[in-house]
Amino acid sequence: MPSGLFALMDMAIVGVPTIVFVVWQLVSINREIARDKAKKADSPESAGHAVGEHRLDDG
Repeated sequence: MPSGLFALMDMAIVGVPTIVFVVWQLVSINREIARDKAKKADSPESAGHAVGEHRLDDG
Protein backbone atom coordinates (compact mmCIF):
# COMPACT_ATOMS: atom_id res chain seq x y z
CA MET A 1 0.00 0.00 0.00
CA PRO A 2 1.28 3.48 -0.75
CA SER A 3 2.23 5.61 2.23
CA GLY A 4 -0.32 8.26 1.23
CA LEU A 5 -3.10 5.76 1.83
CA PHE A 6 -1.78 5.04 5.34
CA ALA A 7 -1.75 8.76 6.08
CA LEU A 8 -5.33 9.10 4.83
CA MET A 9 -6.46 6.16 6.97
CA ASP A 10 -4.68 7.62 10.01
CA MET A 11 -6.40 10.99 9.53
CA ALA A 12 -9.77 9.25 9.15
CA ILE A 13 -9.28 7.12 12.28
CA VAL A 14 -8.39 10.16 14.39
CA GLY A 15 -10.26 12.94 12.57
CA VAL A 16 -13.74 11.48 12.18
CA PRO A 17 -14.29 10.69 15.89
CA THR A 18 -12.85 14.10 16.80
CA ILE A 19 -15.23 15.93 14.47
CA VAL A 20 -18.19 13.87 15.71
CA PHE A 21 -17.26 14.67 19.32
CA VAL A 22 -16.97 18.40 18.62
CA VAL A 23 -20.34 18.53 16.85
CA TRP A 24 -21.96 16.55 19.68
CA GLN A 25 -20.54 19.00 22.25
CA LEU A 26 -21.85 22.01 20.30
CA VAL A 27 -25.33 20.52 20.07
CA SER A 28 -25.27 19.66 23.76
CA ILE A 29 -24.19 23.17 24.76
CA ASN A 30 -26.85 24.78 22.56
CA ARG A 31 -29.54 22.58 24.14
CA GLU A 32 -28.37 23.52 27.63
CA ILE A 33 -28.42 27.23 26.78
CA ALA A 34 -31.96 26.87 25.40
CA ARG A 35 -33.05 25.08 28.61
CA ASP A 36 -31.54 27.84 30.75
CA LYS A 37 -33.30 30.55 28.72
CA ALA A 38 -36.63 28.72 28.98
CA LYS A 39 -36.20 28.23 32.71
CA LYS A 40 -35.32 31.89 33.18
CA ALA A 41 -38.32 33.00 31.11
CA ASP A 42 -40.65 30.89 33.28
CA SER A 43 -39.30 32.17 36.57
CA PRO A 44 -41.31 34.83 38.45
CA GLU A 45 -38.21 37.00 38.75
CA SER A 46 -38.27 37.62 35.00
CA ALA A 47 -41.73 39.20 35.11
CA GLY A 48 -41.95 42.96 35.13
CA HIS A 49 -39.27 45.42 34.15
CA ALA A 50 -35.58 45.02 33.72
CA VAL A 51 -33.30 46.23 36.49
CA GLY A 52 -32.59 49.94 36.13
CA GLU A 53 -35.39 50.56 33.65
CA HIS A 54 -37.28 52.91 35.98
CA ARG A 55 -36.39 55.24 38.82
CA LEU A 56 -36.62 53.97 42.37
CA ASP A 57 -39.58 54.97 44.54
CA ASP A 58 -38.50 57.25 47.39
CA GLY A 59 -41.80 56.98 49.21
